[in-house]
Amino acid sequence: MLASEDRCLLRLARRKLSPWKNPMYPRSYLFVPGNRPERFDKACAAGADAVIIDLEDAVPPTAKAQARDAVMSWLRNGGRAYVRANAVDTEWYKDDIAALRTCRSLQGIVVPKAERADLLSNLANEISDEAALLPLIETAVAFDDLRSLAKVPKVERLLFGTLDFQVDTGIQGDGDELVYFRSQLTIASRIAGIAAPVDGVTAAIDDAQRIRRDAVRARNLGFRGKLCIHPKQIEHVHVALRPCLEEIEWAHRVLSAVQESDGSAISVDGKLMDAPVIAMANDIVCSSVAESATEPRHTASSDGGAGAS
Repeated sequence: MLASEDRCLLRLARRKLSPWKNPMYPRSYLFVPGNRPERFDKACAAGADAVIIDLEDAVPPTAKAQARDAVMSWLRNGGRAYVRANAVDTEWYKDDIAALRTCRSLQGIVVPKAERADLLSNLANEISDEAALLPLIETAVAFDDLRSLAKVPKVERLLFGTLDFQVDTGIQGDGDELVYFRSQLTIASRIAGIAAPVDGVTAAIDDAQRIRRDAVRARNLGFRGKLCIHPKQIEHVHVALRPCLEEIEWAHRVLSAVQESDGSAISVDGKLMDAPVIAMANDIVCSSVAESATEPRHTASSDGGAGAS
C-alpha cells in the first residue's frame, strides 16, 4: 500500500509519462523450454515479471512440433506468456506463426534474428491486437536497420541477444566491448517512443555479484529489463534495476521541492534544479514507488554501487 505522500509524488511524476518511462513494463523475462510443459506454471510462479516459452534454441529439431502443440494447449487453457518462435529462415517458422497468430492469451511473440522491418511489419499484421512483438537484436544486419525495426507497429521493446551477437560479429566480451551497441538500442527505442530495451542473459546462475553487476550496467545504459535463464537470477535483476536508496531519497526531495515552489526556481542540496534534473527525479520516483515496497533495495555501495558500469 502506498503512503499518501508517495501517491501524490507518483501522480506528479506520471503527468508526462510515456512508454519509454513507464515502470510497469517487465523488468525480468524468464525463459522456459517449450518442450517442458510441466515447467510452464512453475515458471509463471517463480517471481519474474514475464515468462518467455522458448520454441527456438531450447528445443531440439525433433521436438519442435510436439513443443508447439504443448505450448498452444497450455495457452488455450488459460496460460499467459510470451513465446519465442523459431527464426524466419527455418522450416518451423510458418507453423509457429500460424499457431500463435490468433491466440488471445498470447502476450507477445519474441522474434529471433530480427533483421528486416518489412518482415516484422507483416508479422504485426498477422497477430492479434492483444499481442506484442519483441524483436531479438542478435546480428550486425539488425543494427544496420535498428531504427526501422523499433518503429514497426506492435513492437513493444527491443531485446538484445548478446551471446548470438558476439558470435555473429566476432566481438569477444560482454562489457565495454558492447557499450556502443547497448547505447544504440537505447537511442533507437527512445526515438521510436517504445519501452526501454531489455538486456541479454547472464550465463552465470549462482554468481549473484555478476548478475547484479550486469543488470546495473544495463540500467546505467538506459535498459530497464533483463532476460533470465534461471529463477535464481530474478531477485538479483529486480534489485539491480531499481534505483538505489540514495537516488530515491534525492528524487523525493526534488519533487517535494517542486510541489512547494509554486513555479519558482528551486534548489536541492545546494544545487539548482532545472527541467532535465526534475525529469530525472520523475523517472526515479516512477520506478521506485510503482514497485512493491516489500522487495529489497540495493544501496549505492552494493555490487559496485550506483553508477557502476
